[in-house]
Amino acid sequence: MTTLIAFFVALLTGLPIFLTLVLGTLVFLYEMDLTMLVSSLPIQLYGSLSQNGLLAIPLFMLVGELMNKGGLTSRLMNAADVFVGRFKGGLAYVNLLTNAMAASILGSATAQISVMSRLMIPTMVEKGYNKEFSAAVTMAGGLLGPIIPPSMLMIIYGVVAYQPISDLFIAGILPGILIIAGFALVIFLTGVFKELPKGEPVARKNVKRDLIDGLLPGTIPIVVILCIVMGVMTPTEAGAIASVMAFLIGLLVYKTISLRDLGEIFASVAINTATITGLIAAASVFGWALSFEGVPDMMVEWITSVTESPVAFLMLVYAMVIVLGMFLESIAVMIVIVPIILPAAIGFGVDPIHFGVIISLATLVGLVTPPVGPGLYIAMTTANLPMMSLFRAMLPFLLAMGISMVIIALVPELSLWLPGLMR
Repeated sequence: MTTLIAFFVALLTGLPIFLTLVLGTLVFLYEMDLTMLVSSLPIQLYGSLSQNGLLAIPLFMLVGELMNKGGLTSRLMNAADVFVGRFKGGLAYVNLLTNAMAASILGSATAQISVMSRLMIPTMVEKGYNKEFSAAVTMAGGLLGPIIPPSMLMIIYGVVAYQPISDLFIAGILPGILIIAGFALVIFLTGVFKELPKGEPVARKNVKRDLIDGLLPGTIPIVVILCIVMGVMTPTEAGAIASVMAFLIGLLVYKTISLRDLGEIFASVAINTATITGLIAAASVFGWALSFEGVPDMMVEWITSVTESPVAFLMLVYAMVIVLGMFLESIAVMIVIVPIILPAAIGFGVDPIHFGVIISLATLVGLVTPPVGPGLYIAMTTANLPMMSLFRAMLPFLLAMGISMVIIALVPELSLWLPGLMR
């Protein structure tokens, strides 16, 4: 109990997550009279970072930085406009499709909501869309980032849970498509019951230009997925190739990146990588301390006493992770919770790959849920809207997300069928 109190006090006072986890570990060791383990903490911190899968993190971050610098999002938006821009509510579909195409590159849901809010909300409002609806569509699309492959969140889960990253990438494809379809249905029904502006078809002379200009960045995640699925490359090697492709496209095709920009890009990647790997190290040590005292086993016993149903267990996981997601970024939630709860999931017979998809989805809902949803605050600030007004506009999309999450939990084949085909 002392550890739990110390953890949440540190969290609510704004202490960095890395220090919060280290503090929680120290308090737990002293509370359980395990002070003899304190001298082993540096070894555990170092050892937790010796996994090869961690090499994929800076490489995919580099892809995101290069594509952001190269003006990816506006080009993807123009390409999406060719396909769905002419329909009623066309710009809302463009927003959603652009998010889906950019999802695998921007990596973080909060980063995607931030980028897309600045681009799409003013554009939609200018075209006659309600501001609340424009912000809600943008937030909903931002939730696709950590599930559409190649996903940074899946890499984190693979490293923390010791699961094959390639299988996790493939496992996110069908759930991602299901969620996109759910969001598209919300937009369609909104157009049926409310008046949405009708889009204008792209001029014929611009179609080819927009497709070539916008879909070229889309070849990067396609190459990554195909190479991993065919067994030609590991996720780490695919990240390296994707980085080279992103740099060459920005340098030679768009001419939006120069050699002088590389220093700033590398510095940003180094800082973000250090932040994430520091979290992984601290969370691994926290999990190690809890495992030494048998806390995961006790949690399994407690959950088993509450329910013996795997489905009920997954619903409990959804609820717990959604609450944590209101306070923490999705990557931080993943790093903190997986080492503790994964043994319980395996005990209930839940496939670890399927569980990776489930917990990735659960971390996202809290990002756009009051009282502290980080994604909600980003969109509120950009659109200059009150929280509850924006949250009410978001409710239909959250309902679609919730229904999709239940379906994914009830039908493991949605996550496991494609990875099974690739083995």
